[in-house]
Amino acid sequence: MAKSLFEEKLYSDTFLVTSEVGPPKGTDISELVENIELLKDKVDAINVTDHQSSVMRFPSLGGCLLVKDQGGEPILQMTCRDRNRLALEADLLLAHTRGINNVLCLTGDSIDVGDHSEVKPVFDVDSVQLLRMIQDMEAGKDAAGNDLKGAPQFFIGASVHPAADFIEPQLIKFDKKIAAGAQFFQTQGIFELPSLRRFMQYASQFNTKVLAGVIVLSSPRMAQFMNENVPGITVPQEVIDELATAEKGKRLQKGIEIAGRLIKAIKEEKLCQGVHIMAVGNERIVPDILEAAELELAAGRAS
Repeated sequence: MAKSLFEEKLYSDTFLVTSEVGPPKGTDISELVENIELLKDKVDAINVTDHQSSVMRFPSLGGCLLVKDQGGEPILQMTCRDRNRLALEADLLLAHTRGINNVLCLTGDSIDVGDHSEVKPVFDVDSVQLLRMIQDMEAGKDAAGNDLKGAPQFFIGASVHPAADFIEPQLIKFDKKIAAGAQFFQTQGIFELPSLRRFMQYASQFNTKVLAGVIVLSSPRMAQFMNENVPGITVPQEVIDELATAEKGKRLQKGIEIAGRLIKAIKEEKLCQGVHIMAVGNERIVPDILEAAELELAAGRAS
């Protein structure tokens, strides 16, 4: 029996689209609510980021509760940077009892890239250990081997970086995450097909599902900033040059065009099971990206 609607769809022949929302830095959740309402019927599941780039924000678990309340399918992001095993386990128990059954396990960005430079990072476990810990909880044991009174069930995933300059370390991490129980992967940003093709040739031997990460770029400056400051992201020069050909004021539209073209190519080549769209604070443009990629809404794809 499927643990979640997302899992059920991912193991069908449907080309899936997930996207994400970034919670606010404060208690005003009105924009978050609007973005969830915008996306819930247009994508198959919605990630809620967890202090992305080590910037303190409204919690991922709180955002997932909002997604659930509004009728969407949430994916809980959990980073190991900010919590020890006790806190991670407690959040997972709460998530299960509230019907949040999809979890993306992440180690988390370094504190150095965020806005709380004096914070002490935790990293009690890493993403591989978190995956194993969740499997233990599903078997009725906590991280210390104690019995649980009622065991949670999750559909658990992880991240992978197919576009890394040195792919071998990524493949080793990928193997470890699969061995630890990862059932699906959302990749870091992909900007060209060759790296994804190379990775999928390797990944296809495993019984796991992959959603290619697609980041929407709004300007050459944004692309250059990501190259210089965002761990794991490399935007090719040809993509930056194409963005630069657009007039100022039309560069976001060019970014939408580039993202749509990439998604369409991934779908046509059947490279993987779908895509994960990262609009980086521009959630309102996700429907435009779907249109540029000539994709139907989630309801249409599932029919």
